[in-house]
Amino acid sequence: VQLQAFGGGLVQAGESLRLSCAASGSTSSISVMSWYRQAPGKQRELVSSISSGVITSYADSVKGRFTISRDNVKNILYLQMNGLKPEDTAVYYCYAVVRPSYRGVWGQGTQVTVSS
Repeated sequence: VQLQAFGGGLVQAGESLRLSCAASGSTSSISVMSWYRQAPGKQRELVSSISSGVITSYADSVKGRFTISRDNVKNILYLQMNGLKPEDTAVYYCYAVVRPSYRGVWGQGTQVTVSS
């Protein structure tokens, strides 16, 4: 499985962005998918996850502003980010858990910069 993230950019506070992550390869083996982010000088943190069905979870810092979804036909993971804040500035990474070994696969990051 390979993951490619895109959709980052530079926006002003309060604006929106939608990140996408296209999966290729043995996509039928993908289980949970997630978005992580890493700000300069900080550890990578989990932003949101979605099961192969519709079960989702969010970090407290993004609840009510971000929405994760996935299209299992097109094999694309999305992260709709509304009401962006400067503290959302980070490199965003998509991540997938692949059956049967449940190993993790990372996509390359996409930069999101929010100016105040």
